[in-house]
Amino acid sequence: MVSKNTICLWFDGTALEAARFYAETFPDSAVKAVHHAPSDFPSGKEGDVLTVEFTVMGIPCLGLNGGPLVPQTEAFSFQVATDDQPETDRLWNAIVNNGGQESACGWCKDKWGLNWQITPRVLTDAIANPDKAVARRAFEAMMGMRKIDVAAIEAAVRG
Repeated sequence: MVSKNTICLWFDGTALEAARFYAETFPDSAVKAVHHAPSDFPSGKEGDVLTVEFTVMGIPCLGLNGGPLVPQTEAFSFQVATDDQPETDRLWNAIVNNGGQESACGWCKDKWGLNWQITPRVLTDAIANPDKAVARRAFEAMMGMRKIDVAAIEAAVRG
């Protein structure tokens, strides 16, 4: 059964593939149910996978195979808080090395066009630091990065 509040993500026929990747990559993630179309629809045929219920790090999602008309944009992203460089590297590399692409400031895009912010907690803590000089140094260090370098952020915090 779909949760009362669920994030619906639009895919072009690849919702099940994406949901399986997310379930394999992120903790507390799983494919819950696959629903097939009861009849033909604009982007598919009767029996095709229409929706996939899954979770990403405990967040309920519904993958809708709606077709090519509505691509993913940076207007929506999952922000994943990581605890250290190995976790940051593992998640970033899983996304980028599976047909995705790097972007700036800890953002990357998976091969389905969904955007991810792989964000070490040390970065969010530093940017929120009440000492404006610390926050500025961390922010400026981040601005030159693609994948976040925890050691470089820690060095920026120290000054």
